[in-house]
Amino acid sequence: MAVKKLRLLLGDQLNSNHSWFKEVNTDVVYLMAEMRQETDYVKHHIQKVVAFFMSMRNFAGQLKKEGHEVLYYTIGDQANPHELGQLITQTIEKIGADKFEYLLPDEYRLDQQLVKITEHLPLPSESFDTEHFFTTRNELELFFKGKKQLIMESFYRMMRKKHSVLMEGGQPEGGKWNYDQSNRKKWKGEPPIPPEKRYKHKVKGILLEIKNSGARTFGEINPEEFHWPCSREESLSLLSYFCNSLLPYFGDYQDAMHTEEKFLFHSRLSFAMNSKMLSPREVIEAVIEKYYEDTNALDISQVEGFVRQILGWREYMRGIYWKEMPAYAHKNALDNRNPLPEFFWTGKTKMNCVKASIEQSLQEAYAHHIQRLMIIGNMALLLQVDPTFVDAWYLGVYIDAIEWVEMPNTRGMSQFADGGIVATKPYISSANYINKMGNYCSGCHYNYKEKTGENACPFNALYWNFLEEKQSYFKNNRRMAMMLNLLNKKSPEELGALKARAQEILQDPDQF
Repeated sequence: MAVKKLRLLLGDQLNSNHSWFKEVNTDVVYLMAEMRQETDYVKHHIQKVVAFFMSMRNFAGQLKKEGHEVLYYTIGDQANPHELGQLITQTIEKIGADKFEYLLPDEYRLDQQLVKITEHLPLPSESFDTEHFFTTRNELELFFKGKKQLIMESFYRMMRKKHSVLMEGGQPEGGKWNYDQSNRKKWKGEPPIPPEKRYKHKVKGILLEIKNSGARTFGEINPEEFHWPCSREESLSLLSYFCNSLLPYFGDYQDAMHTEEKFLFHSRLSFAMNSKMLSPREVIEAVIEKYYEDTNALDISQVEGFVRQILGWREYMRGIYWKEMPAYAHKNALDNRNPLPEFFWTGKTKMNCVKASIEQSLQEAYAHHIQRLMIIGNMALLLQVDPTFVDAWYLGVYIDAIEWVEMPNTRGMSQFADGGIVATKPYISSANYINKMGNYCSGCHYNYKEKTGENACPFNALYWNFLEEKQSYFKNNRRMAMMLNLLNKKSPEELGALKARAQEILQDPDQF
């Protein structure tokens, strides 16, 4: 007698190439649901909720079209319990399932929830790999076993060798492993940026469903032209657009910022990958194939800079997450305790770079990695905001933010709350770096050159105040030695003026 199986699919498990779907089995029912449990665990950007629900619906529709049986609960379905345990239990009873199966979640909280749920089920259960990542959950931990530092570069080189990516006879193609030094150009209007690739989904109906459900969201959305890819077909077309139109300059300008260009040459493939509509392998293969089509037209520094983000950094962050959880979610090595300023939710600040980056985040549910790290994250760290508040904001605001990738980037790299597991030094800077990498400082209310006084850029006083307050923590950090040496050369009068200005800002950052 055939075994009736119930298979759960979560909202970030939209992998149409998974082996589960190779054959249609009439004894298998796939379960998908839009749950308040998932909309409510942090406050989410409305575009993030819409993108996941639309992509889930499109995925379920495709499975049905292929002949698979899918039981799908929308956010407004009266039979939807909005809690995973109840959902699974009632569905098992409804279909008369003999076995429950699920794909391993990428978030620790869901992983633990499913472990507990299956312990109490009256039928056998089994978990399966999502068949998405290059690595297993514990591969990074095994690679670094016995090592004091978890250096991303060594992990990245291992990954290049293991998966034969941009390798030539056991050596890196082009003779160098890393072209990061070539990836730091300031964009000054040239080369021209191609017309943006946008989809024009009408989302009035789904917006009404979300509103009627009572789910609380924030951020902006255009109900007539929602522009994120919400199907595999659209995701593949965005990948093609990136390879043909943006890749030739991606590496050069991946750290650049500009007031008139929100996206520059960034791919914006992260949502498609993190929802698993695209696999990292096919993304890398498409980029390398484009490079091999004409190596004279496409410099390897552009390609390597992109591959490093996917094969190196993305897999590295996932490995850190699974190695360090659940303790990682509570790390606060610098003991930062300040609240998150209101301008993180409104963008209302006179600091041009912060205003532009946060307003863009609220409008687009997206900012590129330097805006996230060196503008918004830098400001949060210099303001000594509690990393738990920073975590929740980043997780909620960005369309591609799923905890496995968001938390190590935010709590680790950006806020240094993990005490140096991810980064060997905090990613902080004064206004000089911001001026160097973009044009935000031009026309700003504040003068990036001034350190004290009413017109001085807040980044400057906050930077030196941070170094002074945290110097005992960093006294043995070799990478911080030069900055601490400069700090100690400042006269008591200059340092006093910097700290006075910083304290003024820290007392009420929303006035600046």
